[in-house]
Amino acid sequence: MLESTALGVVWRRRALLLALTRRDIQNRYAGSLVGVVWALINPLALLALYALVFEAIFRVKVPDLQLGQPYVLFVALALWPWMAFQEGVVRGTSAIQQNAALVKKVAFDHEILVYSAVLASFAVHGLGFGIVLLVLGVFGFNIHWAGLGASLMWLLVLWLMAMSLALVLSSLQVFVRDVEQLLAQFVSVLFYTTPILFPMSIVPNWLANVMQLNPLVHALDPVRAHLLTSLPFDALAWITGVLMTLMGLAMARWFFLRLSPYFEDML
Repeated sequence: MLESTALGVVWRRRALLLALTRRDIQNRYAGSLVGVVWALINPLALLALYALVFEAIFRVKVPDLQLGQPYVLFVALALWPWMAFQEGVVRGTSAIQQNAALVKKVAFDHEILVYSAVLASFAVHGLGFGIVLLVLGVFGFNIHWAGLGASLMWLLVLWLMAMSLALVLSSLQVFVRDVEQLLAQFVSVLFYTTPILFPMSIVPNWLANVMQLNPLVHALDPVRAHLLTSLPFDALAWITGVLMTLMGLAMARWFFLRLSPYFEDML
């Protein structure tokens, strides 16, 4: 039964998935003077920019920020997981259309193209996130390293969410070419309705209740919280999150498979 699920396909086609993921990462930096090294430089440059803007220029102080942590640390611990999710969804949405020639000529599980695009994004930004954490630690920021494992477990939930959304949007993109443009607007709204730049504690109650409907709130907040504080790992909440996202992934895959037989005619 597992073989008929998304995770079963990922495992069964793991060699193809890894090959496509490697190709995706290499294509991103093709023609770049520094190549894949840019994946290391970019997060450090972004971190320096946020430190300059938030700490040196605006001198942002957020009320109720846990343990008085610097604002740049608070933002950084949620920003990189968000970037992995955002880019994974955006690249996954265009994966079928951008690989039209492959879809038309080769018989294989088309969903692998979406999974590889999402996985490549999480791999690149996951590496960047690791570099940012190390640099923050070297510069004396108080990171709760014991919570790293729990944060990684919640990143798994975020990855499953990204795959689910990318599956639905990539199949729609084949038939409705405006999906990619609409997605850019949707992602912008989603960014500001997710507690990345601010803690939920400063959000008015009525708005916080609305924001709780955003699934990213429940995945991103624990990623950051476990690295900021000694928050105990809530196994029940994590298992619930995994089961909910797996259900969402199953429904998204069902939708994708219903449309995939028509991809060749529409591409």
